[in-house]
Amino acid sequence: MEEKEIGVIAHYFSNIGVAIIKLENESLNKGDLIHIKGNTTDFQEEVNSIQVDHKEIDVAPKKSHAGIKVKDSAREGDKVYKIIEQ
Repeated sequence: MEEKEIGVIAHYFSNIGVAIIKLENESLNKGDLIHIKGNTTDFQEEVNSIQVDHKEIDVAPKKSHAGIKVKDSAREGDKVYKIIEQ
């Protein structure tokens, strides 16, 4: 499997388990498999819901800030990769 860096965690809301991803290089689709990696963070997750400006969407465009529900803690500055299955 190949990984492509798509953005960085801009903020994490621990009380609701939501990470805000600053999408820098590519869009993010519902159903994508992502890898969040940082100094103390390292987990993979399928994207089940995406919100931009508090609206549920299926595709978050490149250069946007997207909120996604995550199963583990993320930290500001963690890198976000899209996993591309061959």
